Amino acid sequence: MLNGSGIKIFSGTSHPELAEIIARRIGLPLSKAEITKSGIGESNVTITESVREHDVYIITTGCGAVNTALMELCIMIHACKIASAKRITAVIPLFPYARQDKKDKSRAPITAKLVANMIQKSGCDHVITMDLHASQIQGFFDVPLFAEPSAILYIRTHFNVDDVVIVSPDAGGAKRATSIADRLGVEFALFHKERKKANEVSRMVLVGNVKDKIAILVDDMADTCGTLCLAARHLTEAGAVKVYGFVTHGILSGNALETVEASSLEKLIVTNTLPQQANQAKCKKIEVIDIGKVLGEVIRRSHYGESVSKLFHEVPY
Repeated sequence: MLNGSGIKIFSGTSHPELAEIIARRIGLPLSKAEITKSGIGESNVTITESVREHDVYIITTGCGAVNTALMELCIMIHACKIASAKRITAVIPLFPYARQDKKDKSRAPITAKLVANMIQKSGCDHVITMDLHASQIQGFFDVPLFAEPSAILYIRTHFNVDDVVIVSPDAGGAKRATSIADRLGVEFALFHKERKKANEVSRMVLVGNVKDKIAILVDDMADTCGTLCLAARHLTEAGAVKVYGFVTHGILSGNALETVEASSLEKLIVTNTLPQQANQAKCKKIEVIDIGKVLGEVIRRSHYGESVSKLFHEVPY
C-alpha cells in the first residue's frame, strides 16, 4: 500500500471501474479530473488538483469509443506535463490499434507504432500495457505485462492439471500456449488455420492429441469469437471431454456473445482489461478474472523503483 506521497492516479472515461479497483488495491483515492465533450465532439480535460513534481499514472483502455479514449489519454498526458508532473505513466491494459502492427500489404500503415509515437510525443515517460497482440510491438513500451500467471493460477485452482491440455487456436499463439503448458507440465496442441479474409476462417487443422482431456484454448484476445468457437467444436469432435477458453482481452464484438452461448465452450474466461458487466449479463458462459491487483502492484513497484519482473511469473496477493 502506498502512503500517497508524491503519486497521483487519474482515470479516463473508458474503464473507470478498473481504475477504482487499482486505486483501492494500492490504498489511494483517484485524483480528480474533469473530462467533457464539446458540441462538435472535441474532448476537454481539466486537471483539478496539483500534480507538480508528482508521479502521475493515467489509466485508460482501448475499448468502446477507442479514438475518444486515445485523445483523452493524450490530452491528459499533455495537461499533466505542462503542469510540471515529475513523471507520467500511461496504464493501458488493452493497447488501441495493437492489431495494426505490421505492413502486411502495399501502402498499409503501421498504426500501432503511430499510436505509440502519439503517446510519447504527448509527454508520456512510460507505458504499462498487457498481452500485446504481437511480440514485436513490445519494443515500443517500458512494461509489457502478461496475463499468463493469472491463467496458470486459475487452471491450477479449478482443474486437475493431469487432465488438461493447452491449445492455441492458431500457430501465432503457439509460444503463449507452450509457455503455459510448460509451466503446468502438461501437453499442448495447436490449430493451423487458413483465412479467406480478415475474421473469416476457411479451414482449421488440429495438431496434437486432446482425446479424453479438458482442452483449454488460450489467446490474447477474443473479438468476434468465430475462430475460438470453431476451434472448440473441432476439439469436441476430436474427443475432448470439455473445452474452455481463456483470453486476456474480451472484446466480444458483433454477434460474439450469441456465438459463445451457442458454442461447445463450457466457459469463456476473460480478464477485466475491458468492462465486462454487460457481457456477463447477456451471456452466462462469460467469467471474469480481475487483473487490477496486478496493475496496482506494478504501479506500486514502479513508484518505489522496485523490479516488476517477478510479476511475469506470479500473481500478487
